[in-house]
Amino acid sequence: MRSLSALRSHLARTAGQTPTLLGSLTELPTGVIAASTPEAVQAGSRAFHIQRHLQPQHHLERKWAGHELHQELPCASDARSSPTASELHLVCHPALTAPCRVFTSSSQPQQSFLGRAVKPRVDPFGLVAEELKSVSERLRRTILTDIPILSTAAEYFFKLGSEGKRLRPTILLLMASSLAAGRPRPDMLAVDMRPPAIHVTDHRRRQQRIAEITELIHVASLLHDDVIDSASMRRGLKALNITFGNKVAILAGDFLLARASVSLAALRNSDVIQLLSQVIEDLVSGEIMQMTKSEADLLSMEHYVQKTFFKTASLMANSCQAVAILGGGDEATAQVAYTYGRSLGLAFQFIDDVLDFTGSTSILGKPALNDLASGLATAPVLFAAEEHPDLLPLIARKFSMEGDVAAAQAMVLDSKGIERTREMAADHVAKAIAAIESLPPARSEHAATCRQALIDITQQVLTRTK
Repeated sequence: MRSLSALRSHLARTAGQTPTLLGSLTELPTGVIAASTPEAVQAGSRAFHIQRHLQPQHHLERKWAGHELHQELPCASDARSSPTASELHLVCHPALTAPCRVFTSSSQPQQSFLGRAVKPRVDPFGLVAEELKSVSERLRRTILTDIPILSTAAEYFFKLGSEGKRLRPTILLLMASSLAAGRPRPDMLAVDMRPPAIHVTDHRRRQQRIAEITELIHVASLLHDDVIDSASMRRGLKALNITFGNKVAILAGDFLLARASVSLAALRNSDVIQLLSQVIEDLVSGEIMQMTKSEADLLSMEHYVQKTFFKTASLMANSCQAVAILGGGDEATAQVAYTYGRSLGLAFQFIDDVLDFTGSTSILGKPALNDLASGLATAPVLFAAEEHPDLLPLIARKFSMEGDVAAAQAMVLDSKGIERTREMAADHVAKAIAAIESLPPARSEHAATCRQALIDITQQVLTRTK
């Protein structure tokens, strides 16, 4: 375990410049304070000046290159009798994989700093667990069909235990609550037994439909992607195309899109129908961009980001906007919701690209280095190519020769590609947080809590391992 003084010295040397004093502070879970700005992330060196009242036994935790750092913070001699203001200076360098955090070991909310109180820890998934369970059960009922093999294939990733993280419906339910005047009524937490084609008028039920539709579109895209990529695993299971064959997998995805379309039409809101229809168009456009790009496109970060938006972020962006519209939000609020979903979606995929290099098959639930094996040059590779020109011909031939994947992996790991991709993800996380903070004033305490949960989810994206 490294000492903090050694860490400071190391970062001061490697940063190569005098740290800039930053005052951008973000509230994290209980007792946690973080500070960062996108500009500082992009600059490659940022510093934090955090001043707060310290109690005895306060601790600093810092994750650096996978190691946790602990050391008591210095307290003034009279700290045991009365809190004394103390200053902590830390340098944060791109080698660090997450924003700096200062926290105490206390489980109680801490004193305010700079006029802002540190909020208690929020469990984003726990806040909507009951409602999510209801939505998931309705989803399973929505895809029932009398054709046995189609029914089995369609429910493959909706069965209990194989549903995945349910990140998208969780975000959408939190977004709905963050814009509402209070908690959902108890009857809104029960399973809605009405068929998908039935028009519903309650705001919350309509927002729940968006959560269902979004998950149907997402899983349909996974089924189609796995056929295109000849994938063997998904969510720790055999990919559907391996179990039932490509034709059944494609038709099962089409079936899910059809059921999503029925639910979407039943909402009878042309703006929302247009938004979610755009998602399907974007998914197709993104896949075509990935399959048909020229050699110039293969090396273009702009092309990569645009493709990533189409394939991943469009669904989050447009579904968040749809939830805001169905909740009665004005155009400005709906646009903020869109910005949050877009930024979160991009950050999520950038970290996914990092995990393709740093994760393991058992944790990811899909093969590691899958992108390279599929001939895809993601952000870590494109950044690495700036340092290792020998990567360029490998990218151009889509890593098709024997030894290309291993050679590309070695060059990426011997570069700042992963580090710079994390920085790019952190930039979009900051944009997502700024979007939530720009929403109109929360109309209830529960709404404020759900907004904090949306912020917490974005920060968890940076540190996720699968």
